Amino acid sequence: MSRTGYTVVVVTAAMFFLAGCASDPLADQYREGSNKGYIAGDGSVTEIAVAERGDPVEFKGSIETGETVTSGDYRGEVLIVNFWYASCAPCRAEAGDLKTLNAQFTGQGAEFLGVNVRDQAPNALAFNATYDIAYPSVLDVDDGAMQLAFSGSIPPNAVPTTLVLDAEGRIAARILGKIPEASILETLIIDTVAEGS
Repeated sequence: MSRTGYTVVVVTAAMFFLAGCASDPLADQYREGSNKGYIAGDGSVTEIAVAERGDPVEFKGSIETGETVTSGDYRGEVLIVNFWYASCAPCRAEAGDLKTLNAQFTGQGAEFLGVNVRDQAPNALAFNATYDIAYPSVLDVDDGAMQLAFSGSIPPNAVPTTLVLDAEGRIAARILGKIPEASILETLIIDTVAEGS
């Protein structure tokens, strides 16, 4: 089988695996609290005052399409970085909120970037198609370089974790675990965007 044919088969299989977004048993199981031993963050929010933020986070990685992104690509805008993987129940449960917020803030001073910590491109792309995620994700499977870049004073200790970086690339806030409410992340983004006004 050709490489292209193999990729089509893998992507198709992954899409069937992720199909059923309307009724996602893994996400439903998480929402019900029967996580079957899954350990994640508690949704706690940490905000960092402007004067107390560390150095800008420097990163470089390849997204699902093979293109390279760097921290410099996002300087001057607030960046929301979400650590996730396809079979993570709370990641699935928060996907709708991330999709909505990304659409709300596109062109409004904030961008979204995912960091997939476990999947290869076909599974990541299938997840994006299933949950209608429009922003890219760095595939951090092989070397964990993205996780290492963010492992300073306020690391992403659970999956999912969502970080809000200010326009200088410094971490302004962290949600450890599933986003408790879309409005919480929305407020963090609005406040961080407003700092540059």
